[in-house]
Amino acid sequence: MITVPRLWPGETFVCIGSGPSLTQADVDAVRGLARVIVINRSYELALWGDVMYAADAKLWDWVKGAPEFHGLKYSLESSAPVMWPDVQILRNTGITGLELDPTGLRTGINSGYQSLGLAYHMGAAKILLLGFDMQWKGGLSHFHGDHPDSQPSPYPQMIAAFDTIVQPLTDVGVEVINCTPDSALKCFPMSTIQNELSRLERVA
Repeated sequence: MITVPRLWPGETFVCIGSGPSLTQADVDAVRGLARVIVINRSYELALWGDVMYAADAKLWDWVKGAPEFHGLKYSLESSAPVMWPDVQILRNTGITGLELDPTGLRTGINSGYQSLGLAYHMGAAKILLLGFDMQWKGGLSHFHGDHPDSQPSPYPQMIAAFDTIVQPLTDVGVEVINCTPDSALKCFPMSTIQNELSRLERVA
């Protein structure tokens, strides 16, 4: 059974989603100032990230296991195929809330939600969100355009699920700030990535 290691206790994490507002400039600004979890295809803008997370087997198939990404890789139980041996599989422990056992994650029906649980397991004291638009912008669903299967994301259900992780994260002392411009996800305080990064010192 895989257990997520508590590698960076007390540090700031940036979870980078693949929403249409995501820019290379914002991603580059993060480098060296926080621990970075890249979600789905956002790894393409941050090959230097610490961790890659994707729940869906089809995503790992589309990117062929993301061999150019050399950080830790995680997915969810019964999702990623065994053909990608460096992808570590965590237990699916339900939909809502925060999983406290480091062998599993609650799903929130989206990988972005799951990345918050992963950051918690790794020791995050503060989590900044980038690319968490939770809506279409400029005719785009993601910064890279549609996925190959053009499957629409269930944004209203995803937003509702996020409401259930707010208090559990507060209870364990993890602060979450959404730095996604004009995000439809309103359950966390809003800021800009520039403002939040200005408070940080460089990480090793």
